[in-house]
Amino acid sequence: MKPLLSPVISLAVLSAALWGSPAMAAAPDMENRPQYLISQMQDSPLKDKLQACLGQPQRTSTFSIGHRGASLGYPEHTEASYRAAARMGAGIVECDVTFTKDKELVCRHSQNDLHITTDIVTTPLAAKCTKPFSPANGSAPADAECQTTDLTLAEFKTLRGKMDGGNKQAATAQGYLDGMPKWRHNFTKTGYSKIMSHAESIELLKSLNVKFTPELKAPVVPMPYNGMSQEDYAQKMIDEYKTAGIPPEDVWAQSFNLDDILYWIKAEPAFGKQAVYLDGRYRQGLNPGRPSSFSPSMVELKAMGVNYIAPPLWMLVTLKNEKIVPSAYAVTAKKAGLKIITWTLERSGPLESGGGWYYKSIKNAVTSDGIMYELLNVLAKDVGISGMFSDWPETVTYYANCMGLD
Repeated sequence: MKPLLSPVISLAVLSAALWGSPAMAAAPDMENRPQYLISQMQDSPLKDKLQACLGQPQRTSTFSIGHRGASLGYPEHTEASYRAAARMGAGIVECDVTFTKDKELVCRHSQNDLHITTDIVTTPLAAKCTKPFSPANGSAPADAECQTTDLTLAEFKTLRGKMDGGNKQAATAQGYLDGMPKWRHNFTKTGYSKIMSHAESIELLKSLNVKFTPELKAPVVPMPYNGMSQEDYAQKMIDEYKTAGIPPEDVWAQSFNLDDILYWIKAEPAFGKQAVYLDGRYRQGLNPGRPSSFSPSMVELKAMGVNYIAPPLWMLVTLKNEKIVPSAYAVTAKKAGLKIITWTLERSGPLESGGGWYYKSIKNAVTSDGIMYELLNVLAKDVGISGMFSDWPETVTYYANCMGLD
């Protein structure tokens, strides 16, 4: 990936732009996230190298990918989140793409997450939800389900984005909005931010001089939907980049559905060339330590025209003599000529006790937040990844700048 031309900005200026007020600076682990993470590392040449880069100018890097924007501290897939990711030097920012009742494309992580990512349950549109809000009652938790296909685009755009989460103990709809995990932060002034159509996200990110990685999300409604087939849906996403005049080389279209990737390779080869196959085959028994379990194999994927593969972090690494090393999956993918992107840094909360799902293959080595840069260094230097998704892109941008990565 090539570097973007962008203004140079110091970490001090970045912190002022992000936090703005003393109240917002009340999270010491976030105010200067790279410095905090470095302070948690054990003494090593890597720690010395990263410390030596403190105070360096920041430059945008396509190695740093904003996962749903900067969703550790801003409501995901909102204008505020996308702008924050760009300020943090993310050279690529993600819009997860789904569709509304009138088949218009919008940025949401899931077709059925409006109840936990927007204020819909407290608006008149709540009555249109697939499952309207019901309060907690005895052993029954509070519940709701609101789909983008419950609303037209015009209705969707009246909602406000909020930090992901629903309060399962809530007795009221207003109380249900307060479900953000305690280790996340919300640095928006009002607590909410503008949600966006896919086309609007393209125009915003274009204005911010960053590139694009839209993910075609799996529909929760049966397909075809009102005459729109899966291929129509996949094509519509690409068409919105073509309409906006975005060069194919600035777009990394993603999907967990291999058929979507193969469709783009065939129907839109300029975009298909760098389409990203999100590898969720761990759900079907793929074992990262056993190449015989990879079906299709890495060589077969490459022969199909796939050039980029993107598994979760844990699939790319393992422990050997208590050291983090590339997994057989990573070695096999690189040998087949596949470029690797991975997800998601800064999505696990504090890492004192194993790090959870994203770190499960190296959990015995995960004892503090300081392991984050050790893992990132192995992924960059030994695995050779092309990019890293992060919920707080500043963390990855800092590493990329320090190590001279584009």
